[in-house]
Amino acid sequence: MKKIILTGGGTAGHVTPNLALIPSLKERNYDIHYIGSHQGIERKLIEGAGIPYDGISSGKFRRYFDLKNFSDPFRVLKGYWEAMKLIKNHKPDVVFSKGGFVAVPVVMAAKHCKVPVIIHESDMTPGLANKLCIPAAVKVCCNFPETLPYLPKDKAVLTGSPIRKELLKGDRTTGLNYARLSSSRPVILIIGGSLGSVTVNTALRGILPKLLKNYQVIHICGKGNLDESLTGMEGYVQYEYVDAPLKHLFAAADLMISRAGANSICEILALRKPNILIPLSAAASRGDQILNARSFAKQGFSYLLEEENLTGDSLLKAITETFANRQTFISKMEQSELYNAIDTIIDMIESQIKK
Repeated sequence: MKKIILTGGGTAGHVTPNLALIPSLKERNYDIHYIGSHQGIERKLIEGAGIPYDGISSGKFRRYFDLKNFSDPFRVLKGYWEAMKLIKNHKPDVVFSKGGFVAVPVVMAAKHCKVPVIIHESDMTPGLANKLCIPAAVKVCCNFPETLPYLPKDKAVLTGSPIRKELLKGDRTTGLNYARLSSSRPVILIIGGSLGSVTVNTALRGILPKLLKNYQVIHICGKGNLDESLTGMEGYVQYEYVDAPLKHLFAAADLMISRAGANSICEILALRKPNILIPLSAAASRGDQILNARSFAKQGFSYLLEEENLTGDSLLKAITETFANRQTFISKMEQSELYNAIDTIIDMIESQIKK
């Protein structure tokens, strides 16, 4: 039986692409193991998927001063020896890494054990953890054409991001029924990330009376961000978080408004949904969401509305223009070849095993 070790963690974005690969790996009879941190979010997600999980010691490499900078290198070194032991025990044919600092000792140990490593970089420019891992990799997958110049030419492959296939199996009628909306007016779905966005929520709610004349609105506003005064407003529903029914809400949406995290926008691309991207500002991040959104706008997939320019009026203008030109956005997305990332990556894994 073919054996693979998956790794990556620290945030859900470093885990969900691995989760998307698992069903296809199982279909091809892979023996799958996962190496992550002891207490990271990846443990709950992977064990929930029924995959054997091994935790190792991990630390973070920081570009700024922190007392942990003195202790974390020893944790990483310990993680390296733990990963080495696990790799020798499991004897994988290949390692696939989605990044995050827990992946660094795993990738380094795999290289030492002469196990081929494929890594995936979601953002426009490689993060520090993946920068450390690239020399040890045989192939580096990425989401954006603009990322290719940052990667070694003989390793870089433009694949897009693996998307959970169940997200593509939503039912519009089920979504409308779940949200208690009708099929008579178009639906706008707003997703502000797991914690929501006060800025996006405020701008949206400020124009609801105008929006609801022509649209219905499903608003996933984030934990603690419900506005009870809007409960029962006709054509408007709000949720802190949606899990299993999300695929049906995706299917019900005629237009989406979202932040610009790499996995989120690749899901939107795969769903072929006309969309408005409002990336996190540079002040609140390292600027990767801005670069992601600009790339999608440049390729004709998205309408870009930067947070610094976000007002009720600018949001209403963006919605009006995007919906009017929705077929143009859909056509551009249909021309993209980045929606088939799972098959591309699995074939790459297979080819390394054959070598």
